[in-house]
Amino acid sequence: MPGVDVHQHLWGAPLIEALRARRTPPRLDGWTLHLHGEPPYEVDPADHDPSRRAELAAADGLDIALVSLSSPLGIEWLPPEQARPLLDAYHEGAAALPAPFRAWAAACVREIDADALARDLDRGFVGLQLPADALADAAGYARCAPLLDVLERRGLPLFVHPGPAPRPDGDVPAWWTALVPYVQQMHAAWFAFRAFGRPRHPRLRVCFALLAGLAPVHGERLAARGGGRGEVDPDAFVETSSYGPRAVDAVVRALGVDVVVHGSDRPYARPTDLMQGDAAHHAFRVTNPYRLLDGKE
Repeated sequence: MPGVDVHQHLWGAPLIEALRARRTPPRLDGWTLHLHGEPPYEVDPADHDPSRRAELAAADGLDIALVSLSSPLGIEWLPPEQARPLLDAYHEGAAALPAPFRAWAAACVREIDADALARDLDRGFVGLQLPADALADAAGYARCAPLLDVLERRGLPLFVHPGPAPRPDGDVPAWWTALVPYVQQMHAAWFAFRAFGRPRHPRLRVCFALLAGLAPVHGERLAARGGGRGEVDPDAFVETSSYGPRAVDAVVRALGVDVVVHGSDRPYARPTDLMQGDAAHHAFRVTNPYRLLDGKE
């Protein structure tokens, strides 16, 4: 069976053009990306060359690479009159990507439009990505419930990815955003899903980026504070991007091998040898991703 990477980013030409047409963040000036509260970031054009990325996917042993809109851009949080043109451009470009790429849909979370999501999913997207900061508490799950209802009715999964996170004032290291707010967002989203998402959406399959910020490792503390002991949700997956053997081993000990899936976060990170053995390697890259995508063993 083919190998699957559930977490990559690749901007199609329509999205690049739409970002260059903007005069306020998020916008591209040539290949310089401007975001609210972030220093300018020089994008490598090769990272968004579909042919080159297809070669990398082949070298990674993939038959399917799932592309998603990069939620830190903040597009999903824009007012709908600004978000919709960018979302349309993303969907147009993602739908036209060559094999082995397929894509997650995206949606505005400032104002919820379940009908727009349904139309986008009709184009063959594998499910929906939402920013973690939109799903960090009960209010977030209540607001996004119409989108999640669409997924549940169609039997399609949700992918939760870190959202926008402007760096704090003052001099902080370049790694700060990836290590502090992104991880905090994923940690909150994992426990918010347990508390508020799963009761409302009992059949929804969901995957959390970057091992859910290692939230599953806090199971002992959860049990000590009355949150339950030993319950593993078989439809709540975590993906491995930016982590290595020690973190993955800890999460496997907490959750078991059956809910961990391979994600690389290309072009911002690379696949890592997780040193979990051949059976786990097959589960992470083949068995589990297909169960996430279609719900079948």
